[in-house]
Amino acid sequence: MVEFFADVPGRIPFGGPEAAADLAYRAYDPDRLVLGKRMEDHLRPAVCYWHSFASPGMDIFGQGTFDRPWIDPGVDPMGAARQKMDAAFEFIAKLGVPFFCFHDTDMAPAGADYAETKRNLEAMVEYAAEHMRRTGIRLLWGTANLFGHPRFAAGAATNPDPEAFAYAAAQVKNAIDATHRLGGVNYVLWGGREGYETLLNTRLRREAEQLARFLTLVVEYKHQIGFKGAILVEPKPQEPTKHQYDYDVAAVHGFLERYGLVGEVFVNIEANHATLAGHSFHHEVVYAIDHGIFGSIDANRGDPQCGWDTDQFPNSVEEMSLVLFEILRAGGFTTGGFNFDAKLRRQSIDRSDLFHAHVGGLDTLAQSLLVAARLIEEGALEQARDERYAAWSGPLGRGIIERNLTLADLEQQVVAGTIDPHPVSGRQERLENLVNRTLWRALGTGH
Repeated sequence: MVEFFADVPGRIPFGGPEAAADLAYRAYDPDRLVLGKRMEDHLRPAVCYWHSFASPGMDIFGQGTFDRPWIDPGVDPMGAARQKMDAAFEFIAKLGVPFFCFHDTDMAPAGADYAETKRNLEAMVEYAAEHMRRTGIRLLWGTANLFGHPRFAAGAATNPDPEAFAYAAAQVKNAIDATHRLGGVNYVLWGGREGYETLLNTRLRREAEQLARFLTLVVEYKHQIGFKGAILVEPKPQEPTKHQYDYDVAAVHGFLERYGLVGEVFVNIEANHATLAGHSFHHEVVYAIDHGIFGSIDANRGDPQCGWDTDQFPNSVEEMSLVLFEILRAGGFTTGGFNFDAKLRRQSIDRSDLFHAHVGGLDTLAQSLLVAARLIEEGALEQARDERYAAWSGPLGRGIIERNLTLADLEQQVVAGTIDPHPVSGRQERLENLVNRTLWRALGTGH
């Protein structure tokens, strides 16, 4: 088998904070116990197939720049697909992470018709199964690309043409079968074009009902085949459409409530999508956790000077620490994990740049985990929250929540003077300082 990453002779080692080697982990030590659990099991990191191995490095202004021989257009499509998979598993094994994620169209080429496309994917799934047996690498989730082909220009599930809906359903069935065959623990639906560009030709309610029917078909098929993984929807506000129906976590939650899908469908949250929606990543994760729909994470970031999806590798311990704090206090991932849905910059043309990007991202997550664990252990944030809402455990608070007090009852107490509220400091700056001090201590002590 050809070695595609010969410049990296073996698995990336853990070298600690003072490691001399450029390609060594400073913070990510898979077997290190954090709150009684291995670091790898907390983070459950995954490499995405599309940006890492299927992208040539092009943008809307220029052609590809990356050194990727397996996507040379002159190579036989199935031969190229096998080379791409060989490169992917070599990379993931040398990086030393446990999971990968894939789109169907990135794993296998399109055929002359759907039947041939299906056969191509089935063949590549068997090829992937061989690599997985050999390396021990597992599948975090699979998905179908329902946005790239011209047939989905007006959406997939929300398309005005029922034939497009039916084609998308067939494609998703095939992708779920592939995910199930490979032991995937989640299946993701990303509605890249499930939205509208103008209301002049759009029936909103009609499209919402179509989308709900599509999700219901997916859930029914999951149970029919005995797939035990979670079904995840990935929120995104816009790009490429003017408005997408899965705008943010709250919009997805409301949709799931409306159509009776809570408990069956969860969310895969991407950091860059959160900021495009005008939220912090922290907010989206907390909303999902508090409403019982949290599933998995796409770890990346945007550029604050760009109003679009730049998909850069995460590098902010400050941002990720608070996200991990919320995940830890909620009990951690079940089927989900951190998938690096991130791509190299167009000028990072060497194959080894993939290693530098992922090593930096993993170290960011690992250091963030250590900060989050300190915040959990020290308990000051949780105590501050408890104290702020403590009165809701008293007679008045319980009476309101338990519906023992009417509007008239409350007004009577105010008139009698027994209720006379005074503002209490939220102490925001003190808590921000507390987080920063924890961050500084963790960074200062390193491993």
